[in-house]
Amino acid sequence: MLTSIAERIMYCLTGKTPNSVGPADISETGDGYDFLEVKPGRVLRVRHILPSRPGGGEIEEVEEVKNSGKGLIHCKRRITVYRNGQLVIENLGATLRSEILHCRNGNTEQSGTLEVELSDYTSTGNDGGGGKESDVPPGRRRKRKPKKVVLVDCQRRVSSCKGTHSDVVLFFIHGVGGSLDIWKEQLDFFSKLGYEVVAPDLVGHGSSAAPQIGAAYTFYALAEDMRCVFKRYAKKRNILVGHSYGVSFCTFLAHEYPDLVHKVVMINGGGPTALEPSLCSIFNMPTCVLHCLSPCLAWSFLKAGFARQGAKEKQLLREGNAFNVSSFVLRAMMSGQYWPEGDEVYHAELTVPVLLVHGMHDKFVPLEEDQRMAEILLITFLKVIEEGSHMVMLECPETVNTLLHEFFLWEPELQNSSVEEIVTQEVVNE
Repeated sequence: MLTSIAERIMYCLTGKTPNSVGPADISETGDGYDFLEVKPGRVLRVRHILPSRPGGGEIEEVEEVKNSGKGLIHCKRRITVYRNGQLVIENLGATLRSEILHCRNGNTEQSGTLEVELSDYTSTGNDGGGGKESDVPPGRRRKRKPKKVVLVDCQRRVSSCKGTHSDVVLFFIHGVGGSLDIWKEQLDFFSKLGYEVVAPDLVGHGSSAAPQIGAAYTFYALAEDMRCVFKRYAKKRNILVGHSYGVSFCTFLAHEYPDLVHKVVMINGGGPTALEPSLCSIFNMPTCVLHCLSPCLAWSFLKAGFARQGAKEKQLLREGNAFNVSSFVLRAMMSGQYWPEGDEVYHAELTVPVLLVHGMHDKFVPLEEDQRMAEILLITFLKVIEEGSHMVMLECPETVNTLLHEFFLWEPELQNSSVEEIVTQEVVNE
């Protein structure tokens, strides 16, 4: 470690640019890897596994006819934003009740009106509004004019997505400092079950190109990259799986392509807030300083990203090629996280079913943030893995794979009873 720090000090003194991550063997494709040029000179490595499915088309056609009357959900809700920062969500259409995922107390919560503060993670949803008007008795409260009203009214068909269905594609998107290699266990597991899987390296990560310009790493630039990947490989029913920062791109794609995105999985993604880079962050330091500190940053990531820090976890970090990016890319990625549109209203407009997976020991993303996300989204299941942390897909691959597979196969049964919203939470032991 001391040698590594000494090398980085020499970089600072000599003014050399740290080695950047670049595409490896860009002219060759094989072993399920593609190199997709999303823009001139902007090349992404993509792991694409297309399993052979003999007779898959016939199976899919039979099941489509058999289940043609199932899984149709009427999603209707009114989202009202008031000038005092209050968000009111009214669910107006009958949704569904899950048979395989249950609330902690065994009952499904009845929806009514969800009333929360836009910037208050600790509010429970029924605490009432904020500001001076909340102190006025209900009978004397003046009628407030909303700042913004959004009405969501559509129908969705949610069905079981099996590996035998030729129109199903699974997309896996990693976060800052990761690579597609962190999904190794998931890619192997689901490809063996017959699923078509797609996992890209974000620009500057893994074996994708690493432009030496900060504008290449803004949220909007990365989102356009993921749009290109999605449009290249998407089929009729697509399931998005994101981790950490990758969750934001899943949300973006689900919002942009509601008819193509069938389900979404968010792993340790945090709350439904607009992105804005922190002004007081270690990543605002000069690149050469970050380069000198990179061994300490890697050690801090290991300590905060895993529930345990033994030899196994260090090996997983190396095999997953995680936190193996240049200091320039890391600094540009963190400072480029600006996405003002991705606020709570943006998330509340989503009608796609979402599975939230949270590692109990995650030191980057508090559980309260995922609970907040579960409150805002329309059809949500929150699962907490007791033995996991931020890198839960590496720590507890069997548990994560099982949860994801159950969610992929889940098909809702409609209820003709009162209006209800699903917000479920369960602690899962590995």
